Amino acid sequence: KNKHQLINSVCSFFFCISLKTQGKAMSKIIDKITKAQEEKRTFYSFEYFPPKTPSGCRNLYARLDAMAAYQPEWIDVTWGAGGSTAEKTMEICSAAQNYIGMETMMHLTCTNIDRGKVLTALDAAKKAGIKNILALRGDPPRGEKQWTATEGGFAHGIDLVKYIREQHGDHFGIAVAGYPELHPDSGGVHDDDIQHLKNKVEAGADLIITQLFYDVNLFIQFVSRCRSAGITCPIIPGMMPIQTYAGFSRMTTLCKTHVPQFIWDALEPIKNDDALVKEYGVKLCTDMCRQLLEAGTPGLHFYTLNLEKSVLNIIDNLGLSRNTGVSRALPWRCSALGDRKSSEAVRPIFWSNRPSSYMSRTASWDDFPNGRWGDSRSPAFGDFTDYHLTSSQGLNKAERREVWGAEPKTDADIFNVFARFCRGEINTLPWNDVPLSLETESISPKLVLLNEAGYLTINSQPAVNGADSSDVKYGWGGSGGVVYQKAYVEFFASADRLELILEEVKKGELENLGIVYANVKGDSGTVNLKGSTAVTWGVFPGKEIVQPTVVDPEAFKVWKDEAFSLWKTEWAKIYEPESESHKLISGVHDSYYLIAVVDNEFRKGSIFTIFERIFQQQQQSKQ
Repeated sequence: KNKHQLINSVCSFFFCISLKTQGKAMSKIIDKITKAQEEKRTFYSFEYFPPKTPSGCRNLYARLDAMAAYQPEWIDVTWGAGGSTAEKTMEICSAAQNYIGMETMMHLTCTNIDRGKVLTALDAAKKAGIKNILALRGDPPRGEKQWTATEGGFAHGIDLVKYIREQHGDHFGIAVAGYPELHPDSGGVHDDDIQHLKNKVEAGADLIITQLFYDVNLFIQFVSRCRSAGITCPIIPGMMPIQTYAGFSRMTTLCKTHVPQFIWDALEPIKNDDALVKEYGVKLCTDMCRQLLEAGTPGLHFYTLNLEKSVLNIIDNLGLSRNTGVSRALPWRCSALGDRKSSEAVRPIFWSNRPSSYMSRTASWDDFPNGRWGDSRSPAFGDFTDYHLTSSQGLNKAERREVWGAEPKTDADIFNVFARFCRGEINTLPWNDVPLSLETESISPKLVLLNEAGYLTINSQPAVNGADSSDVKYGWGGSGGVVYQKAYVEFFASADRLELILEEVKKGELENLGIVYANVKGDSGTVNLKGSTAVTWGVFPGKEIVQPTVVDPEAFKVWKDEAFSLWKTEWAKIYEPESESHKLISGVHDSYYLIAVVDNEFRKGSIFTIFERIFQQQQQSKQ
């Protein structure tokens, strides 16, 4: 596809950008499991499948973004029979790994695929930086009852495992499937089934992920048989929360899964109420997980069906959630690429709420030098078109109109949308891929006042003077450290409002403020801001001071193009081109400035003082 088509196709965009990451690699999942076990930490992982439509793909990326906050140990993405979803599978794996920061495992099956196609898929995975494969025989093609090998292909999962090792040695981590209720073609003999599984492990598999089940005792017995047979690798149970009665019945019939009678009895009176069925599914799966963990299971693998609420509720119920902010290595979401993950230590603050955009724009950078920001003037930022193009949290036009207004007609209508976001009444703006952070709670009332007055905030952080690095709101970098940050606020405002700000600064009483501003035409300037300024830093035992977030005027010039474009690509275009609403939004794009203000006095300063003085003067002039 050409570049114009890429801009209009999110899935293909991610795939093509991922080719820039050749030679870089993520971690092996077996190593992550080993580390979790050494830390005596229960882990969990999520499975997804490639959606059939572009809008489904956009929605999945939004869901991945949301679920990434729970920090799963890895995710995996299924592979359609015969490679029918090969391109989409690769795209999603690359996007999740490179731009969303999730360790990723790609499924690969033997169904309707020959050795040449397998080799092509493995080479593509390697080039994209994917380092983990779930090697499966696969199910029979749709409409067929019996599984048959393709000419020139593989007859069993073990053949695929051997081929991966023959072609790529130890490069890939390999997982295989286990069947607590016997493989469908096992003939009903447990010992034979376990021996086949052992052969796959001995051929090079690192871990086992099981088929879904609803009888915990069957899984415990399965693990016991595996251990007795000499299988020592991790065995991870596959958990599928019940979402709907019809889906549950269909899936368990297809997989020939034993369902204890008490489950059918509980579902019978509520089977026509999807909400109650889902609620029961969460309770049942939570109880099953507790039994498994008590039996010594090291982790849990969830078949999400591309849905988030049930799985995340179960994780919360179990008290396993890592969505606290405390365990963040840095204040921003890291990439899962091995090279980047180990060397990138600094980012401009401007992309704080659009991390996927930043990671995609800098995907081809080879170096993130020693915690020093040195590439802001480099063309390595990527072309203007090469940024994260997904719609706001996967919303279509109609959904965005519902959130941002069916027909905004006045500036006040726009101001109100931003104020509602800061109050938590809506959860997305074009400039915010991620929800408001916990730390924003301390300044949200002031942000609401700014937005109501026409200072349209898209990024901010409060001042922090020596918070514990394990603090739920402000912490990052692990325990034992102390973190600091300067207050920062970034917003769109009209030219007359910018003039009020500059006039107030000229009075000489606010030398602690640094300001950078620009409009879409390139009219720009700075006040008390030269070069990069650290706005977040931390002091940790045995380390140099870490400065992971900066305000950089040169990087601001790159960011402002993206920020202004979102007025049109995400907001204006949801209205008819000649409509009053479209003209209103376009007018903001054409005439407003993007302004960033940093308060260098992090101990006792107040970044909002300048606005309070402006508001007070305006009030006095009216009297």
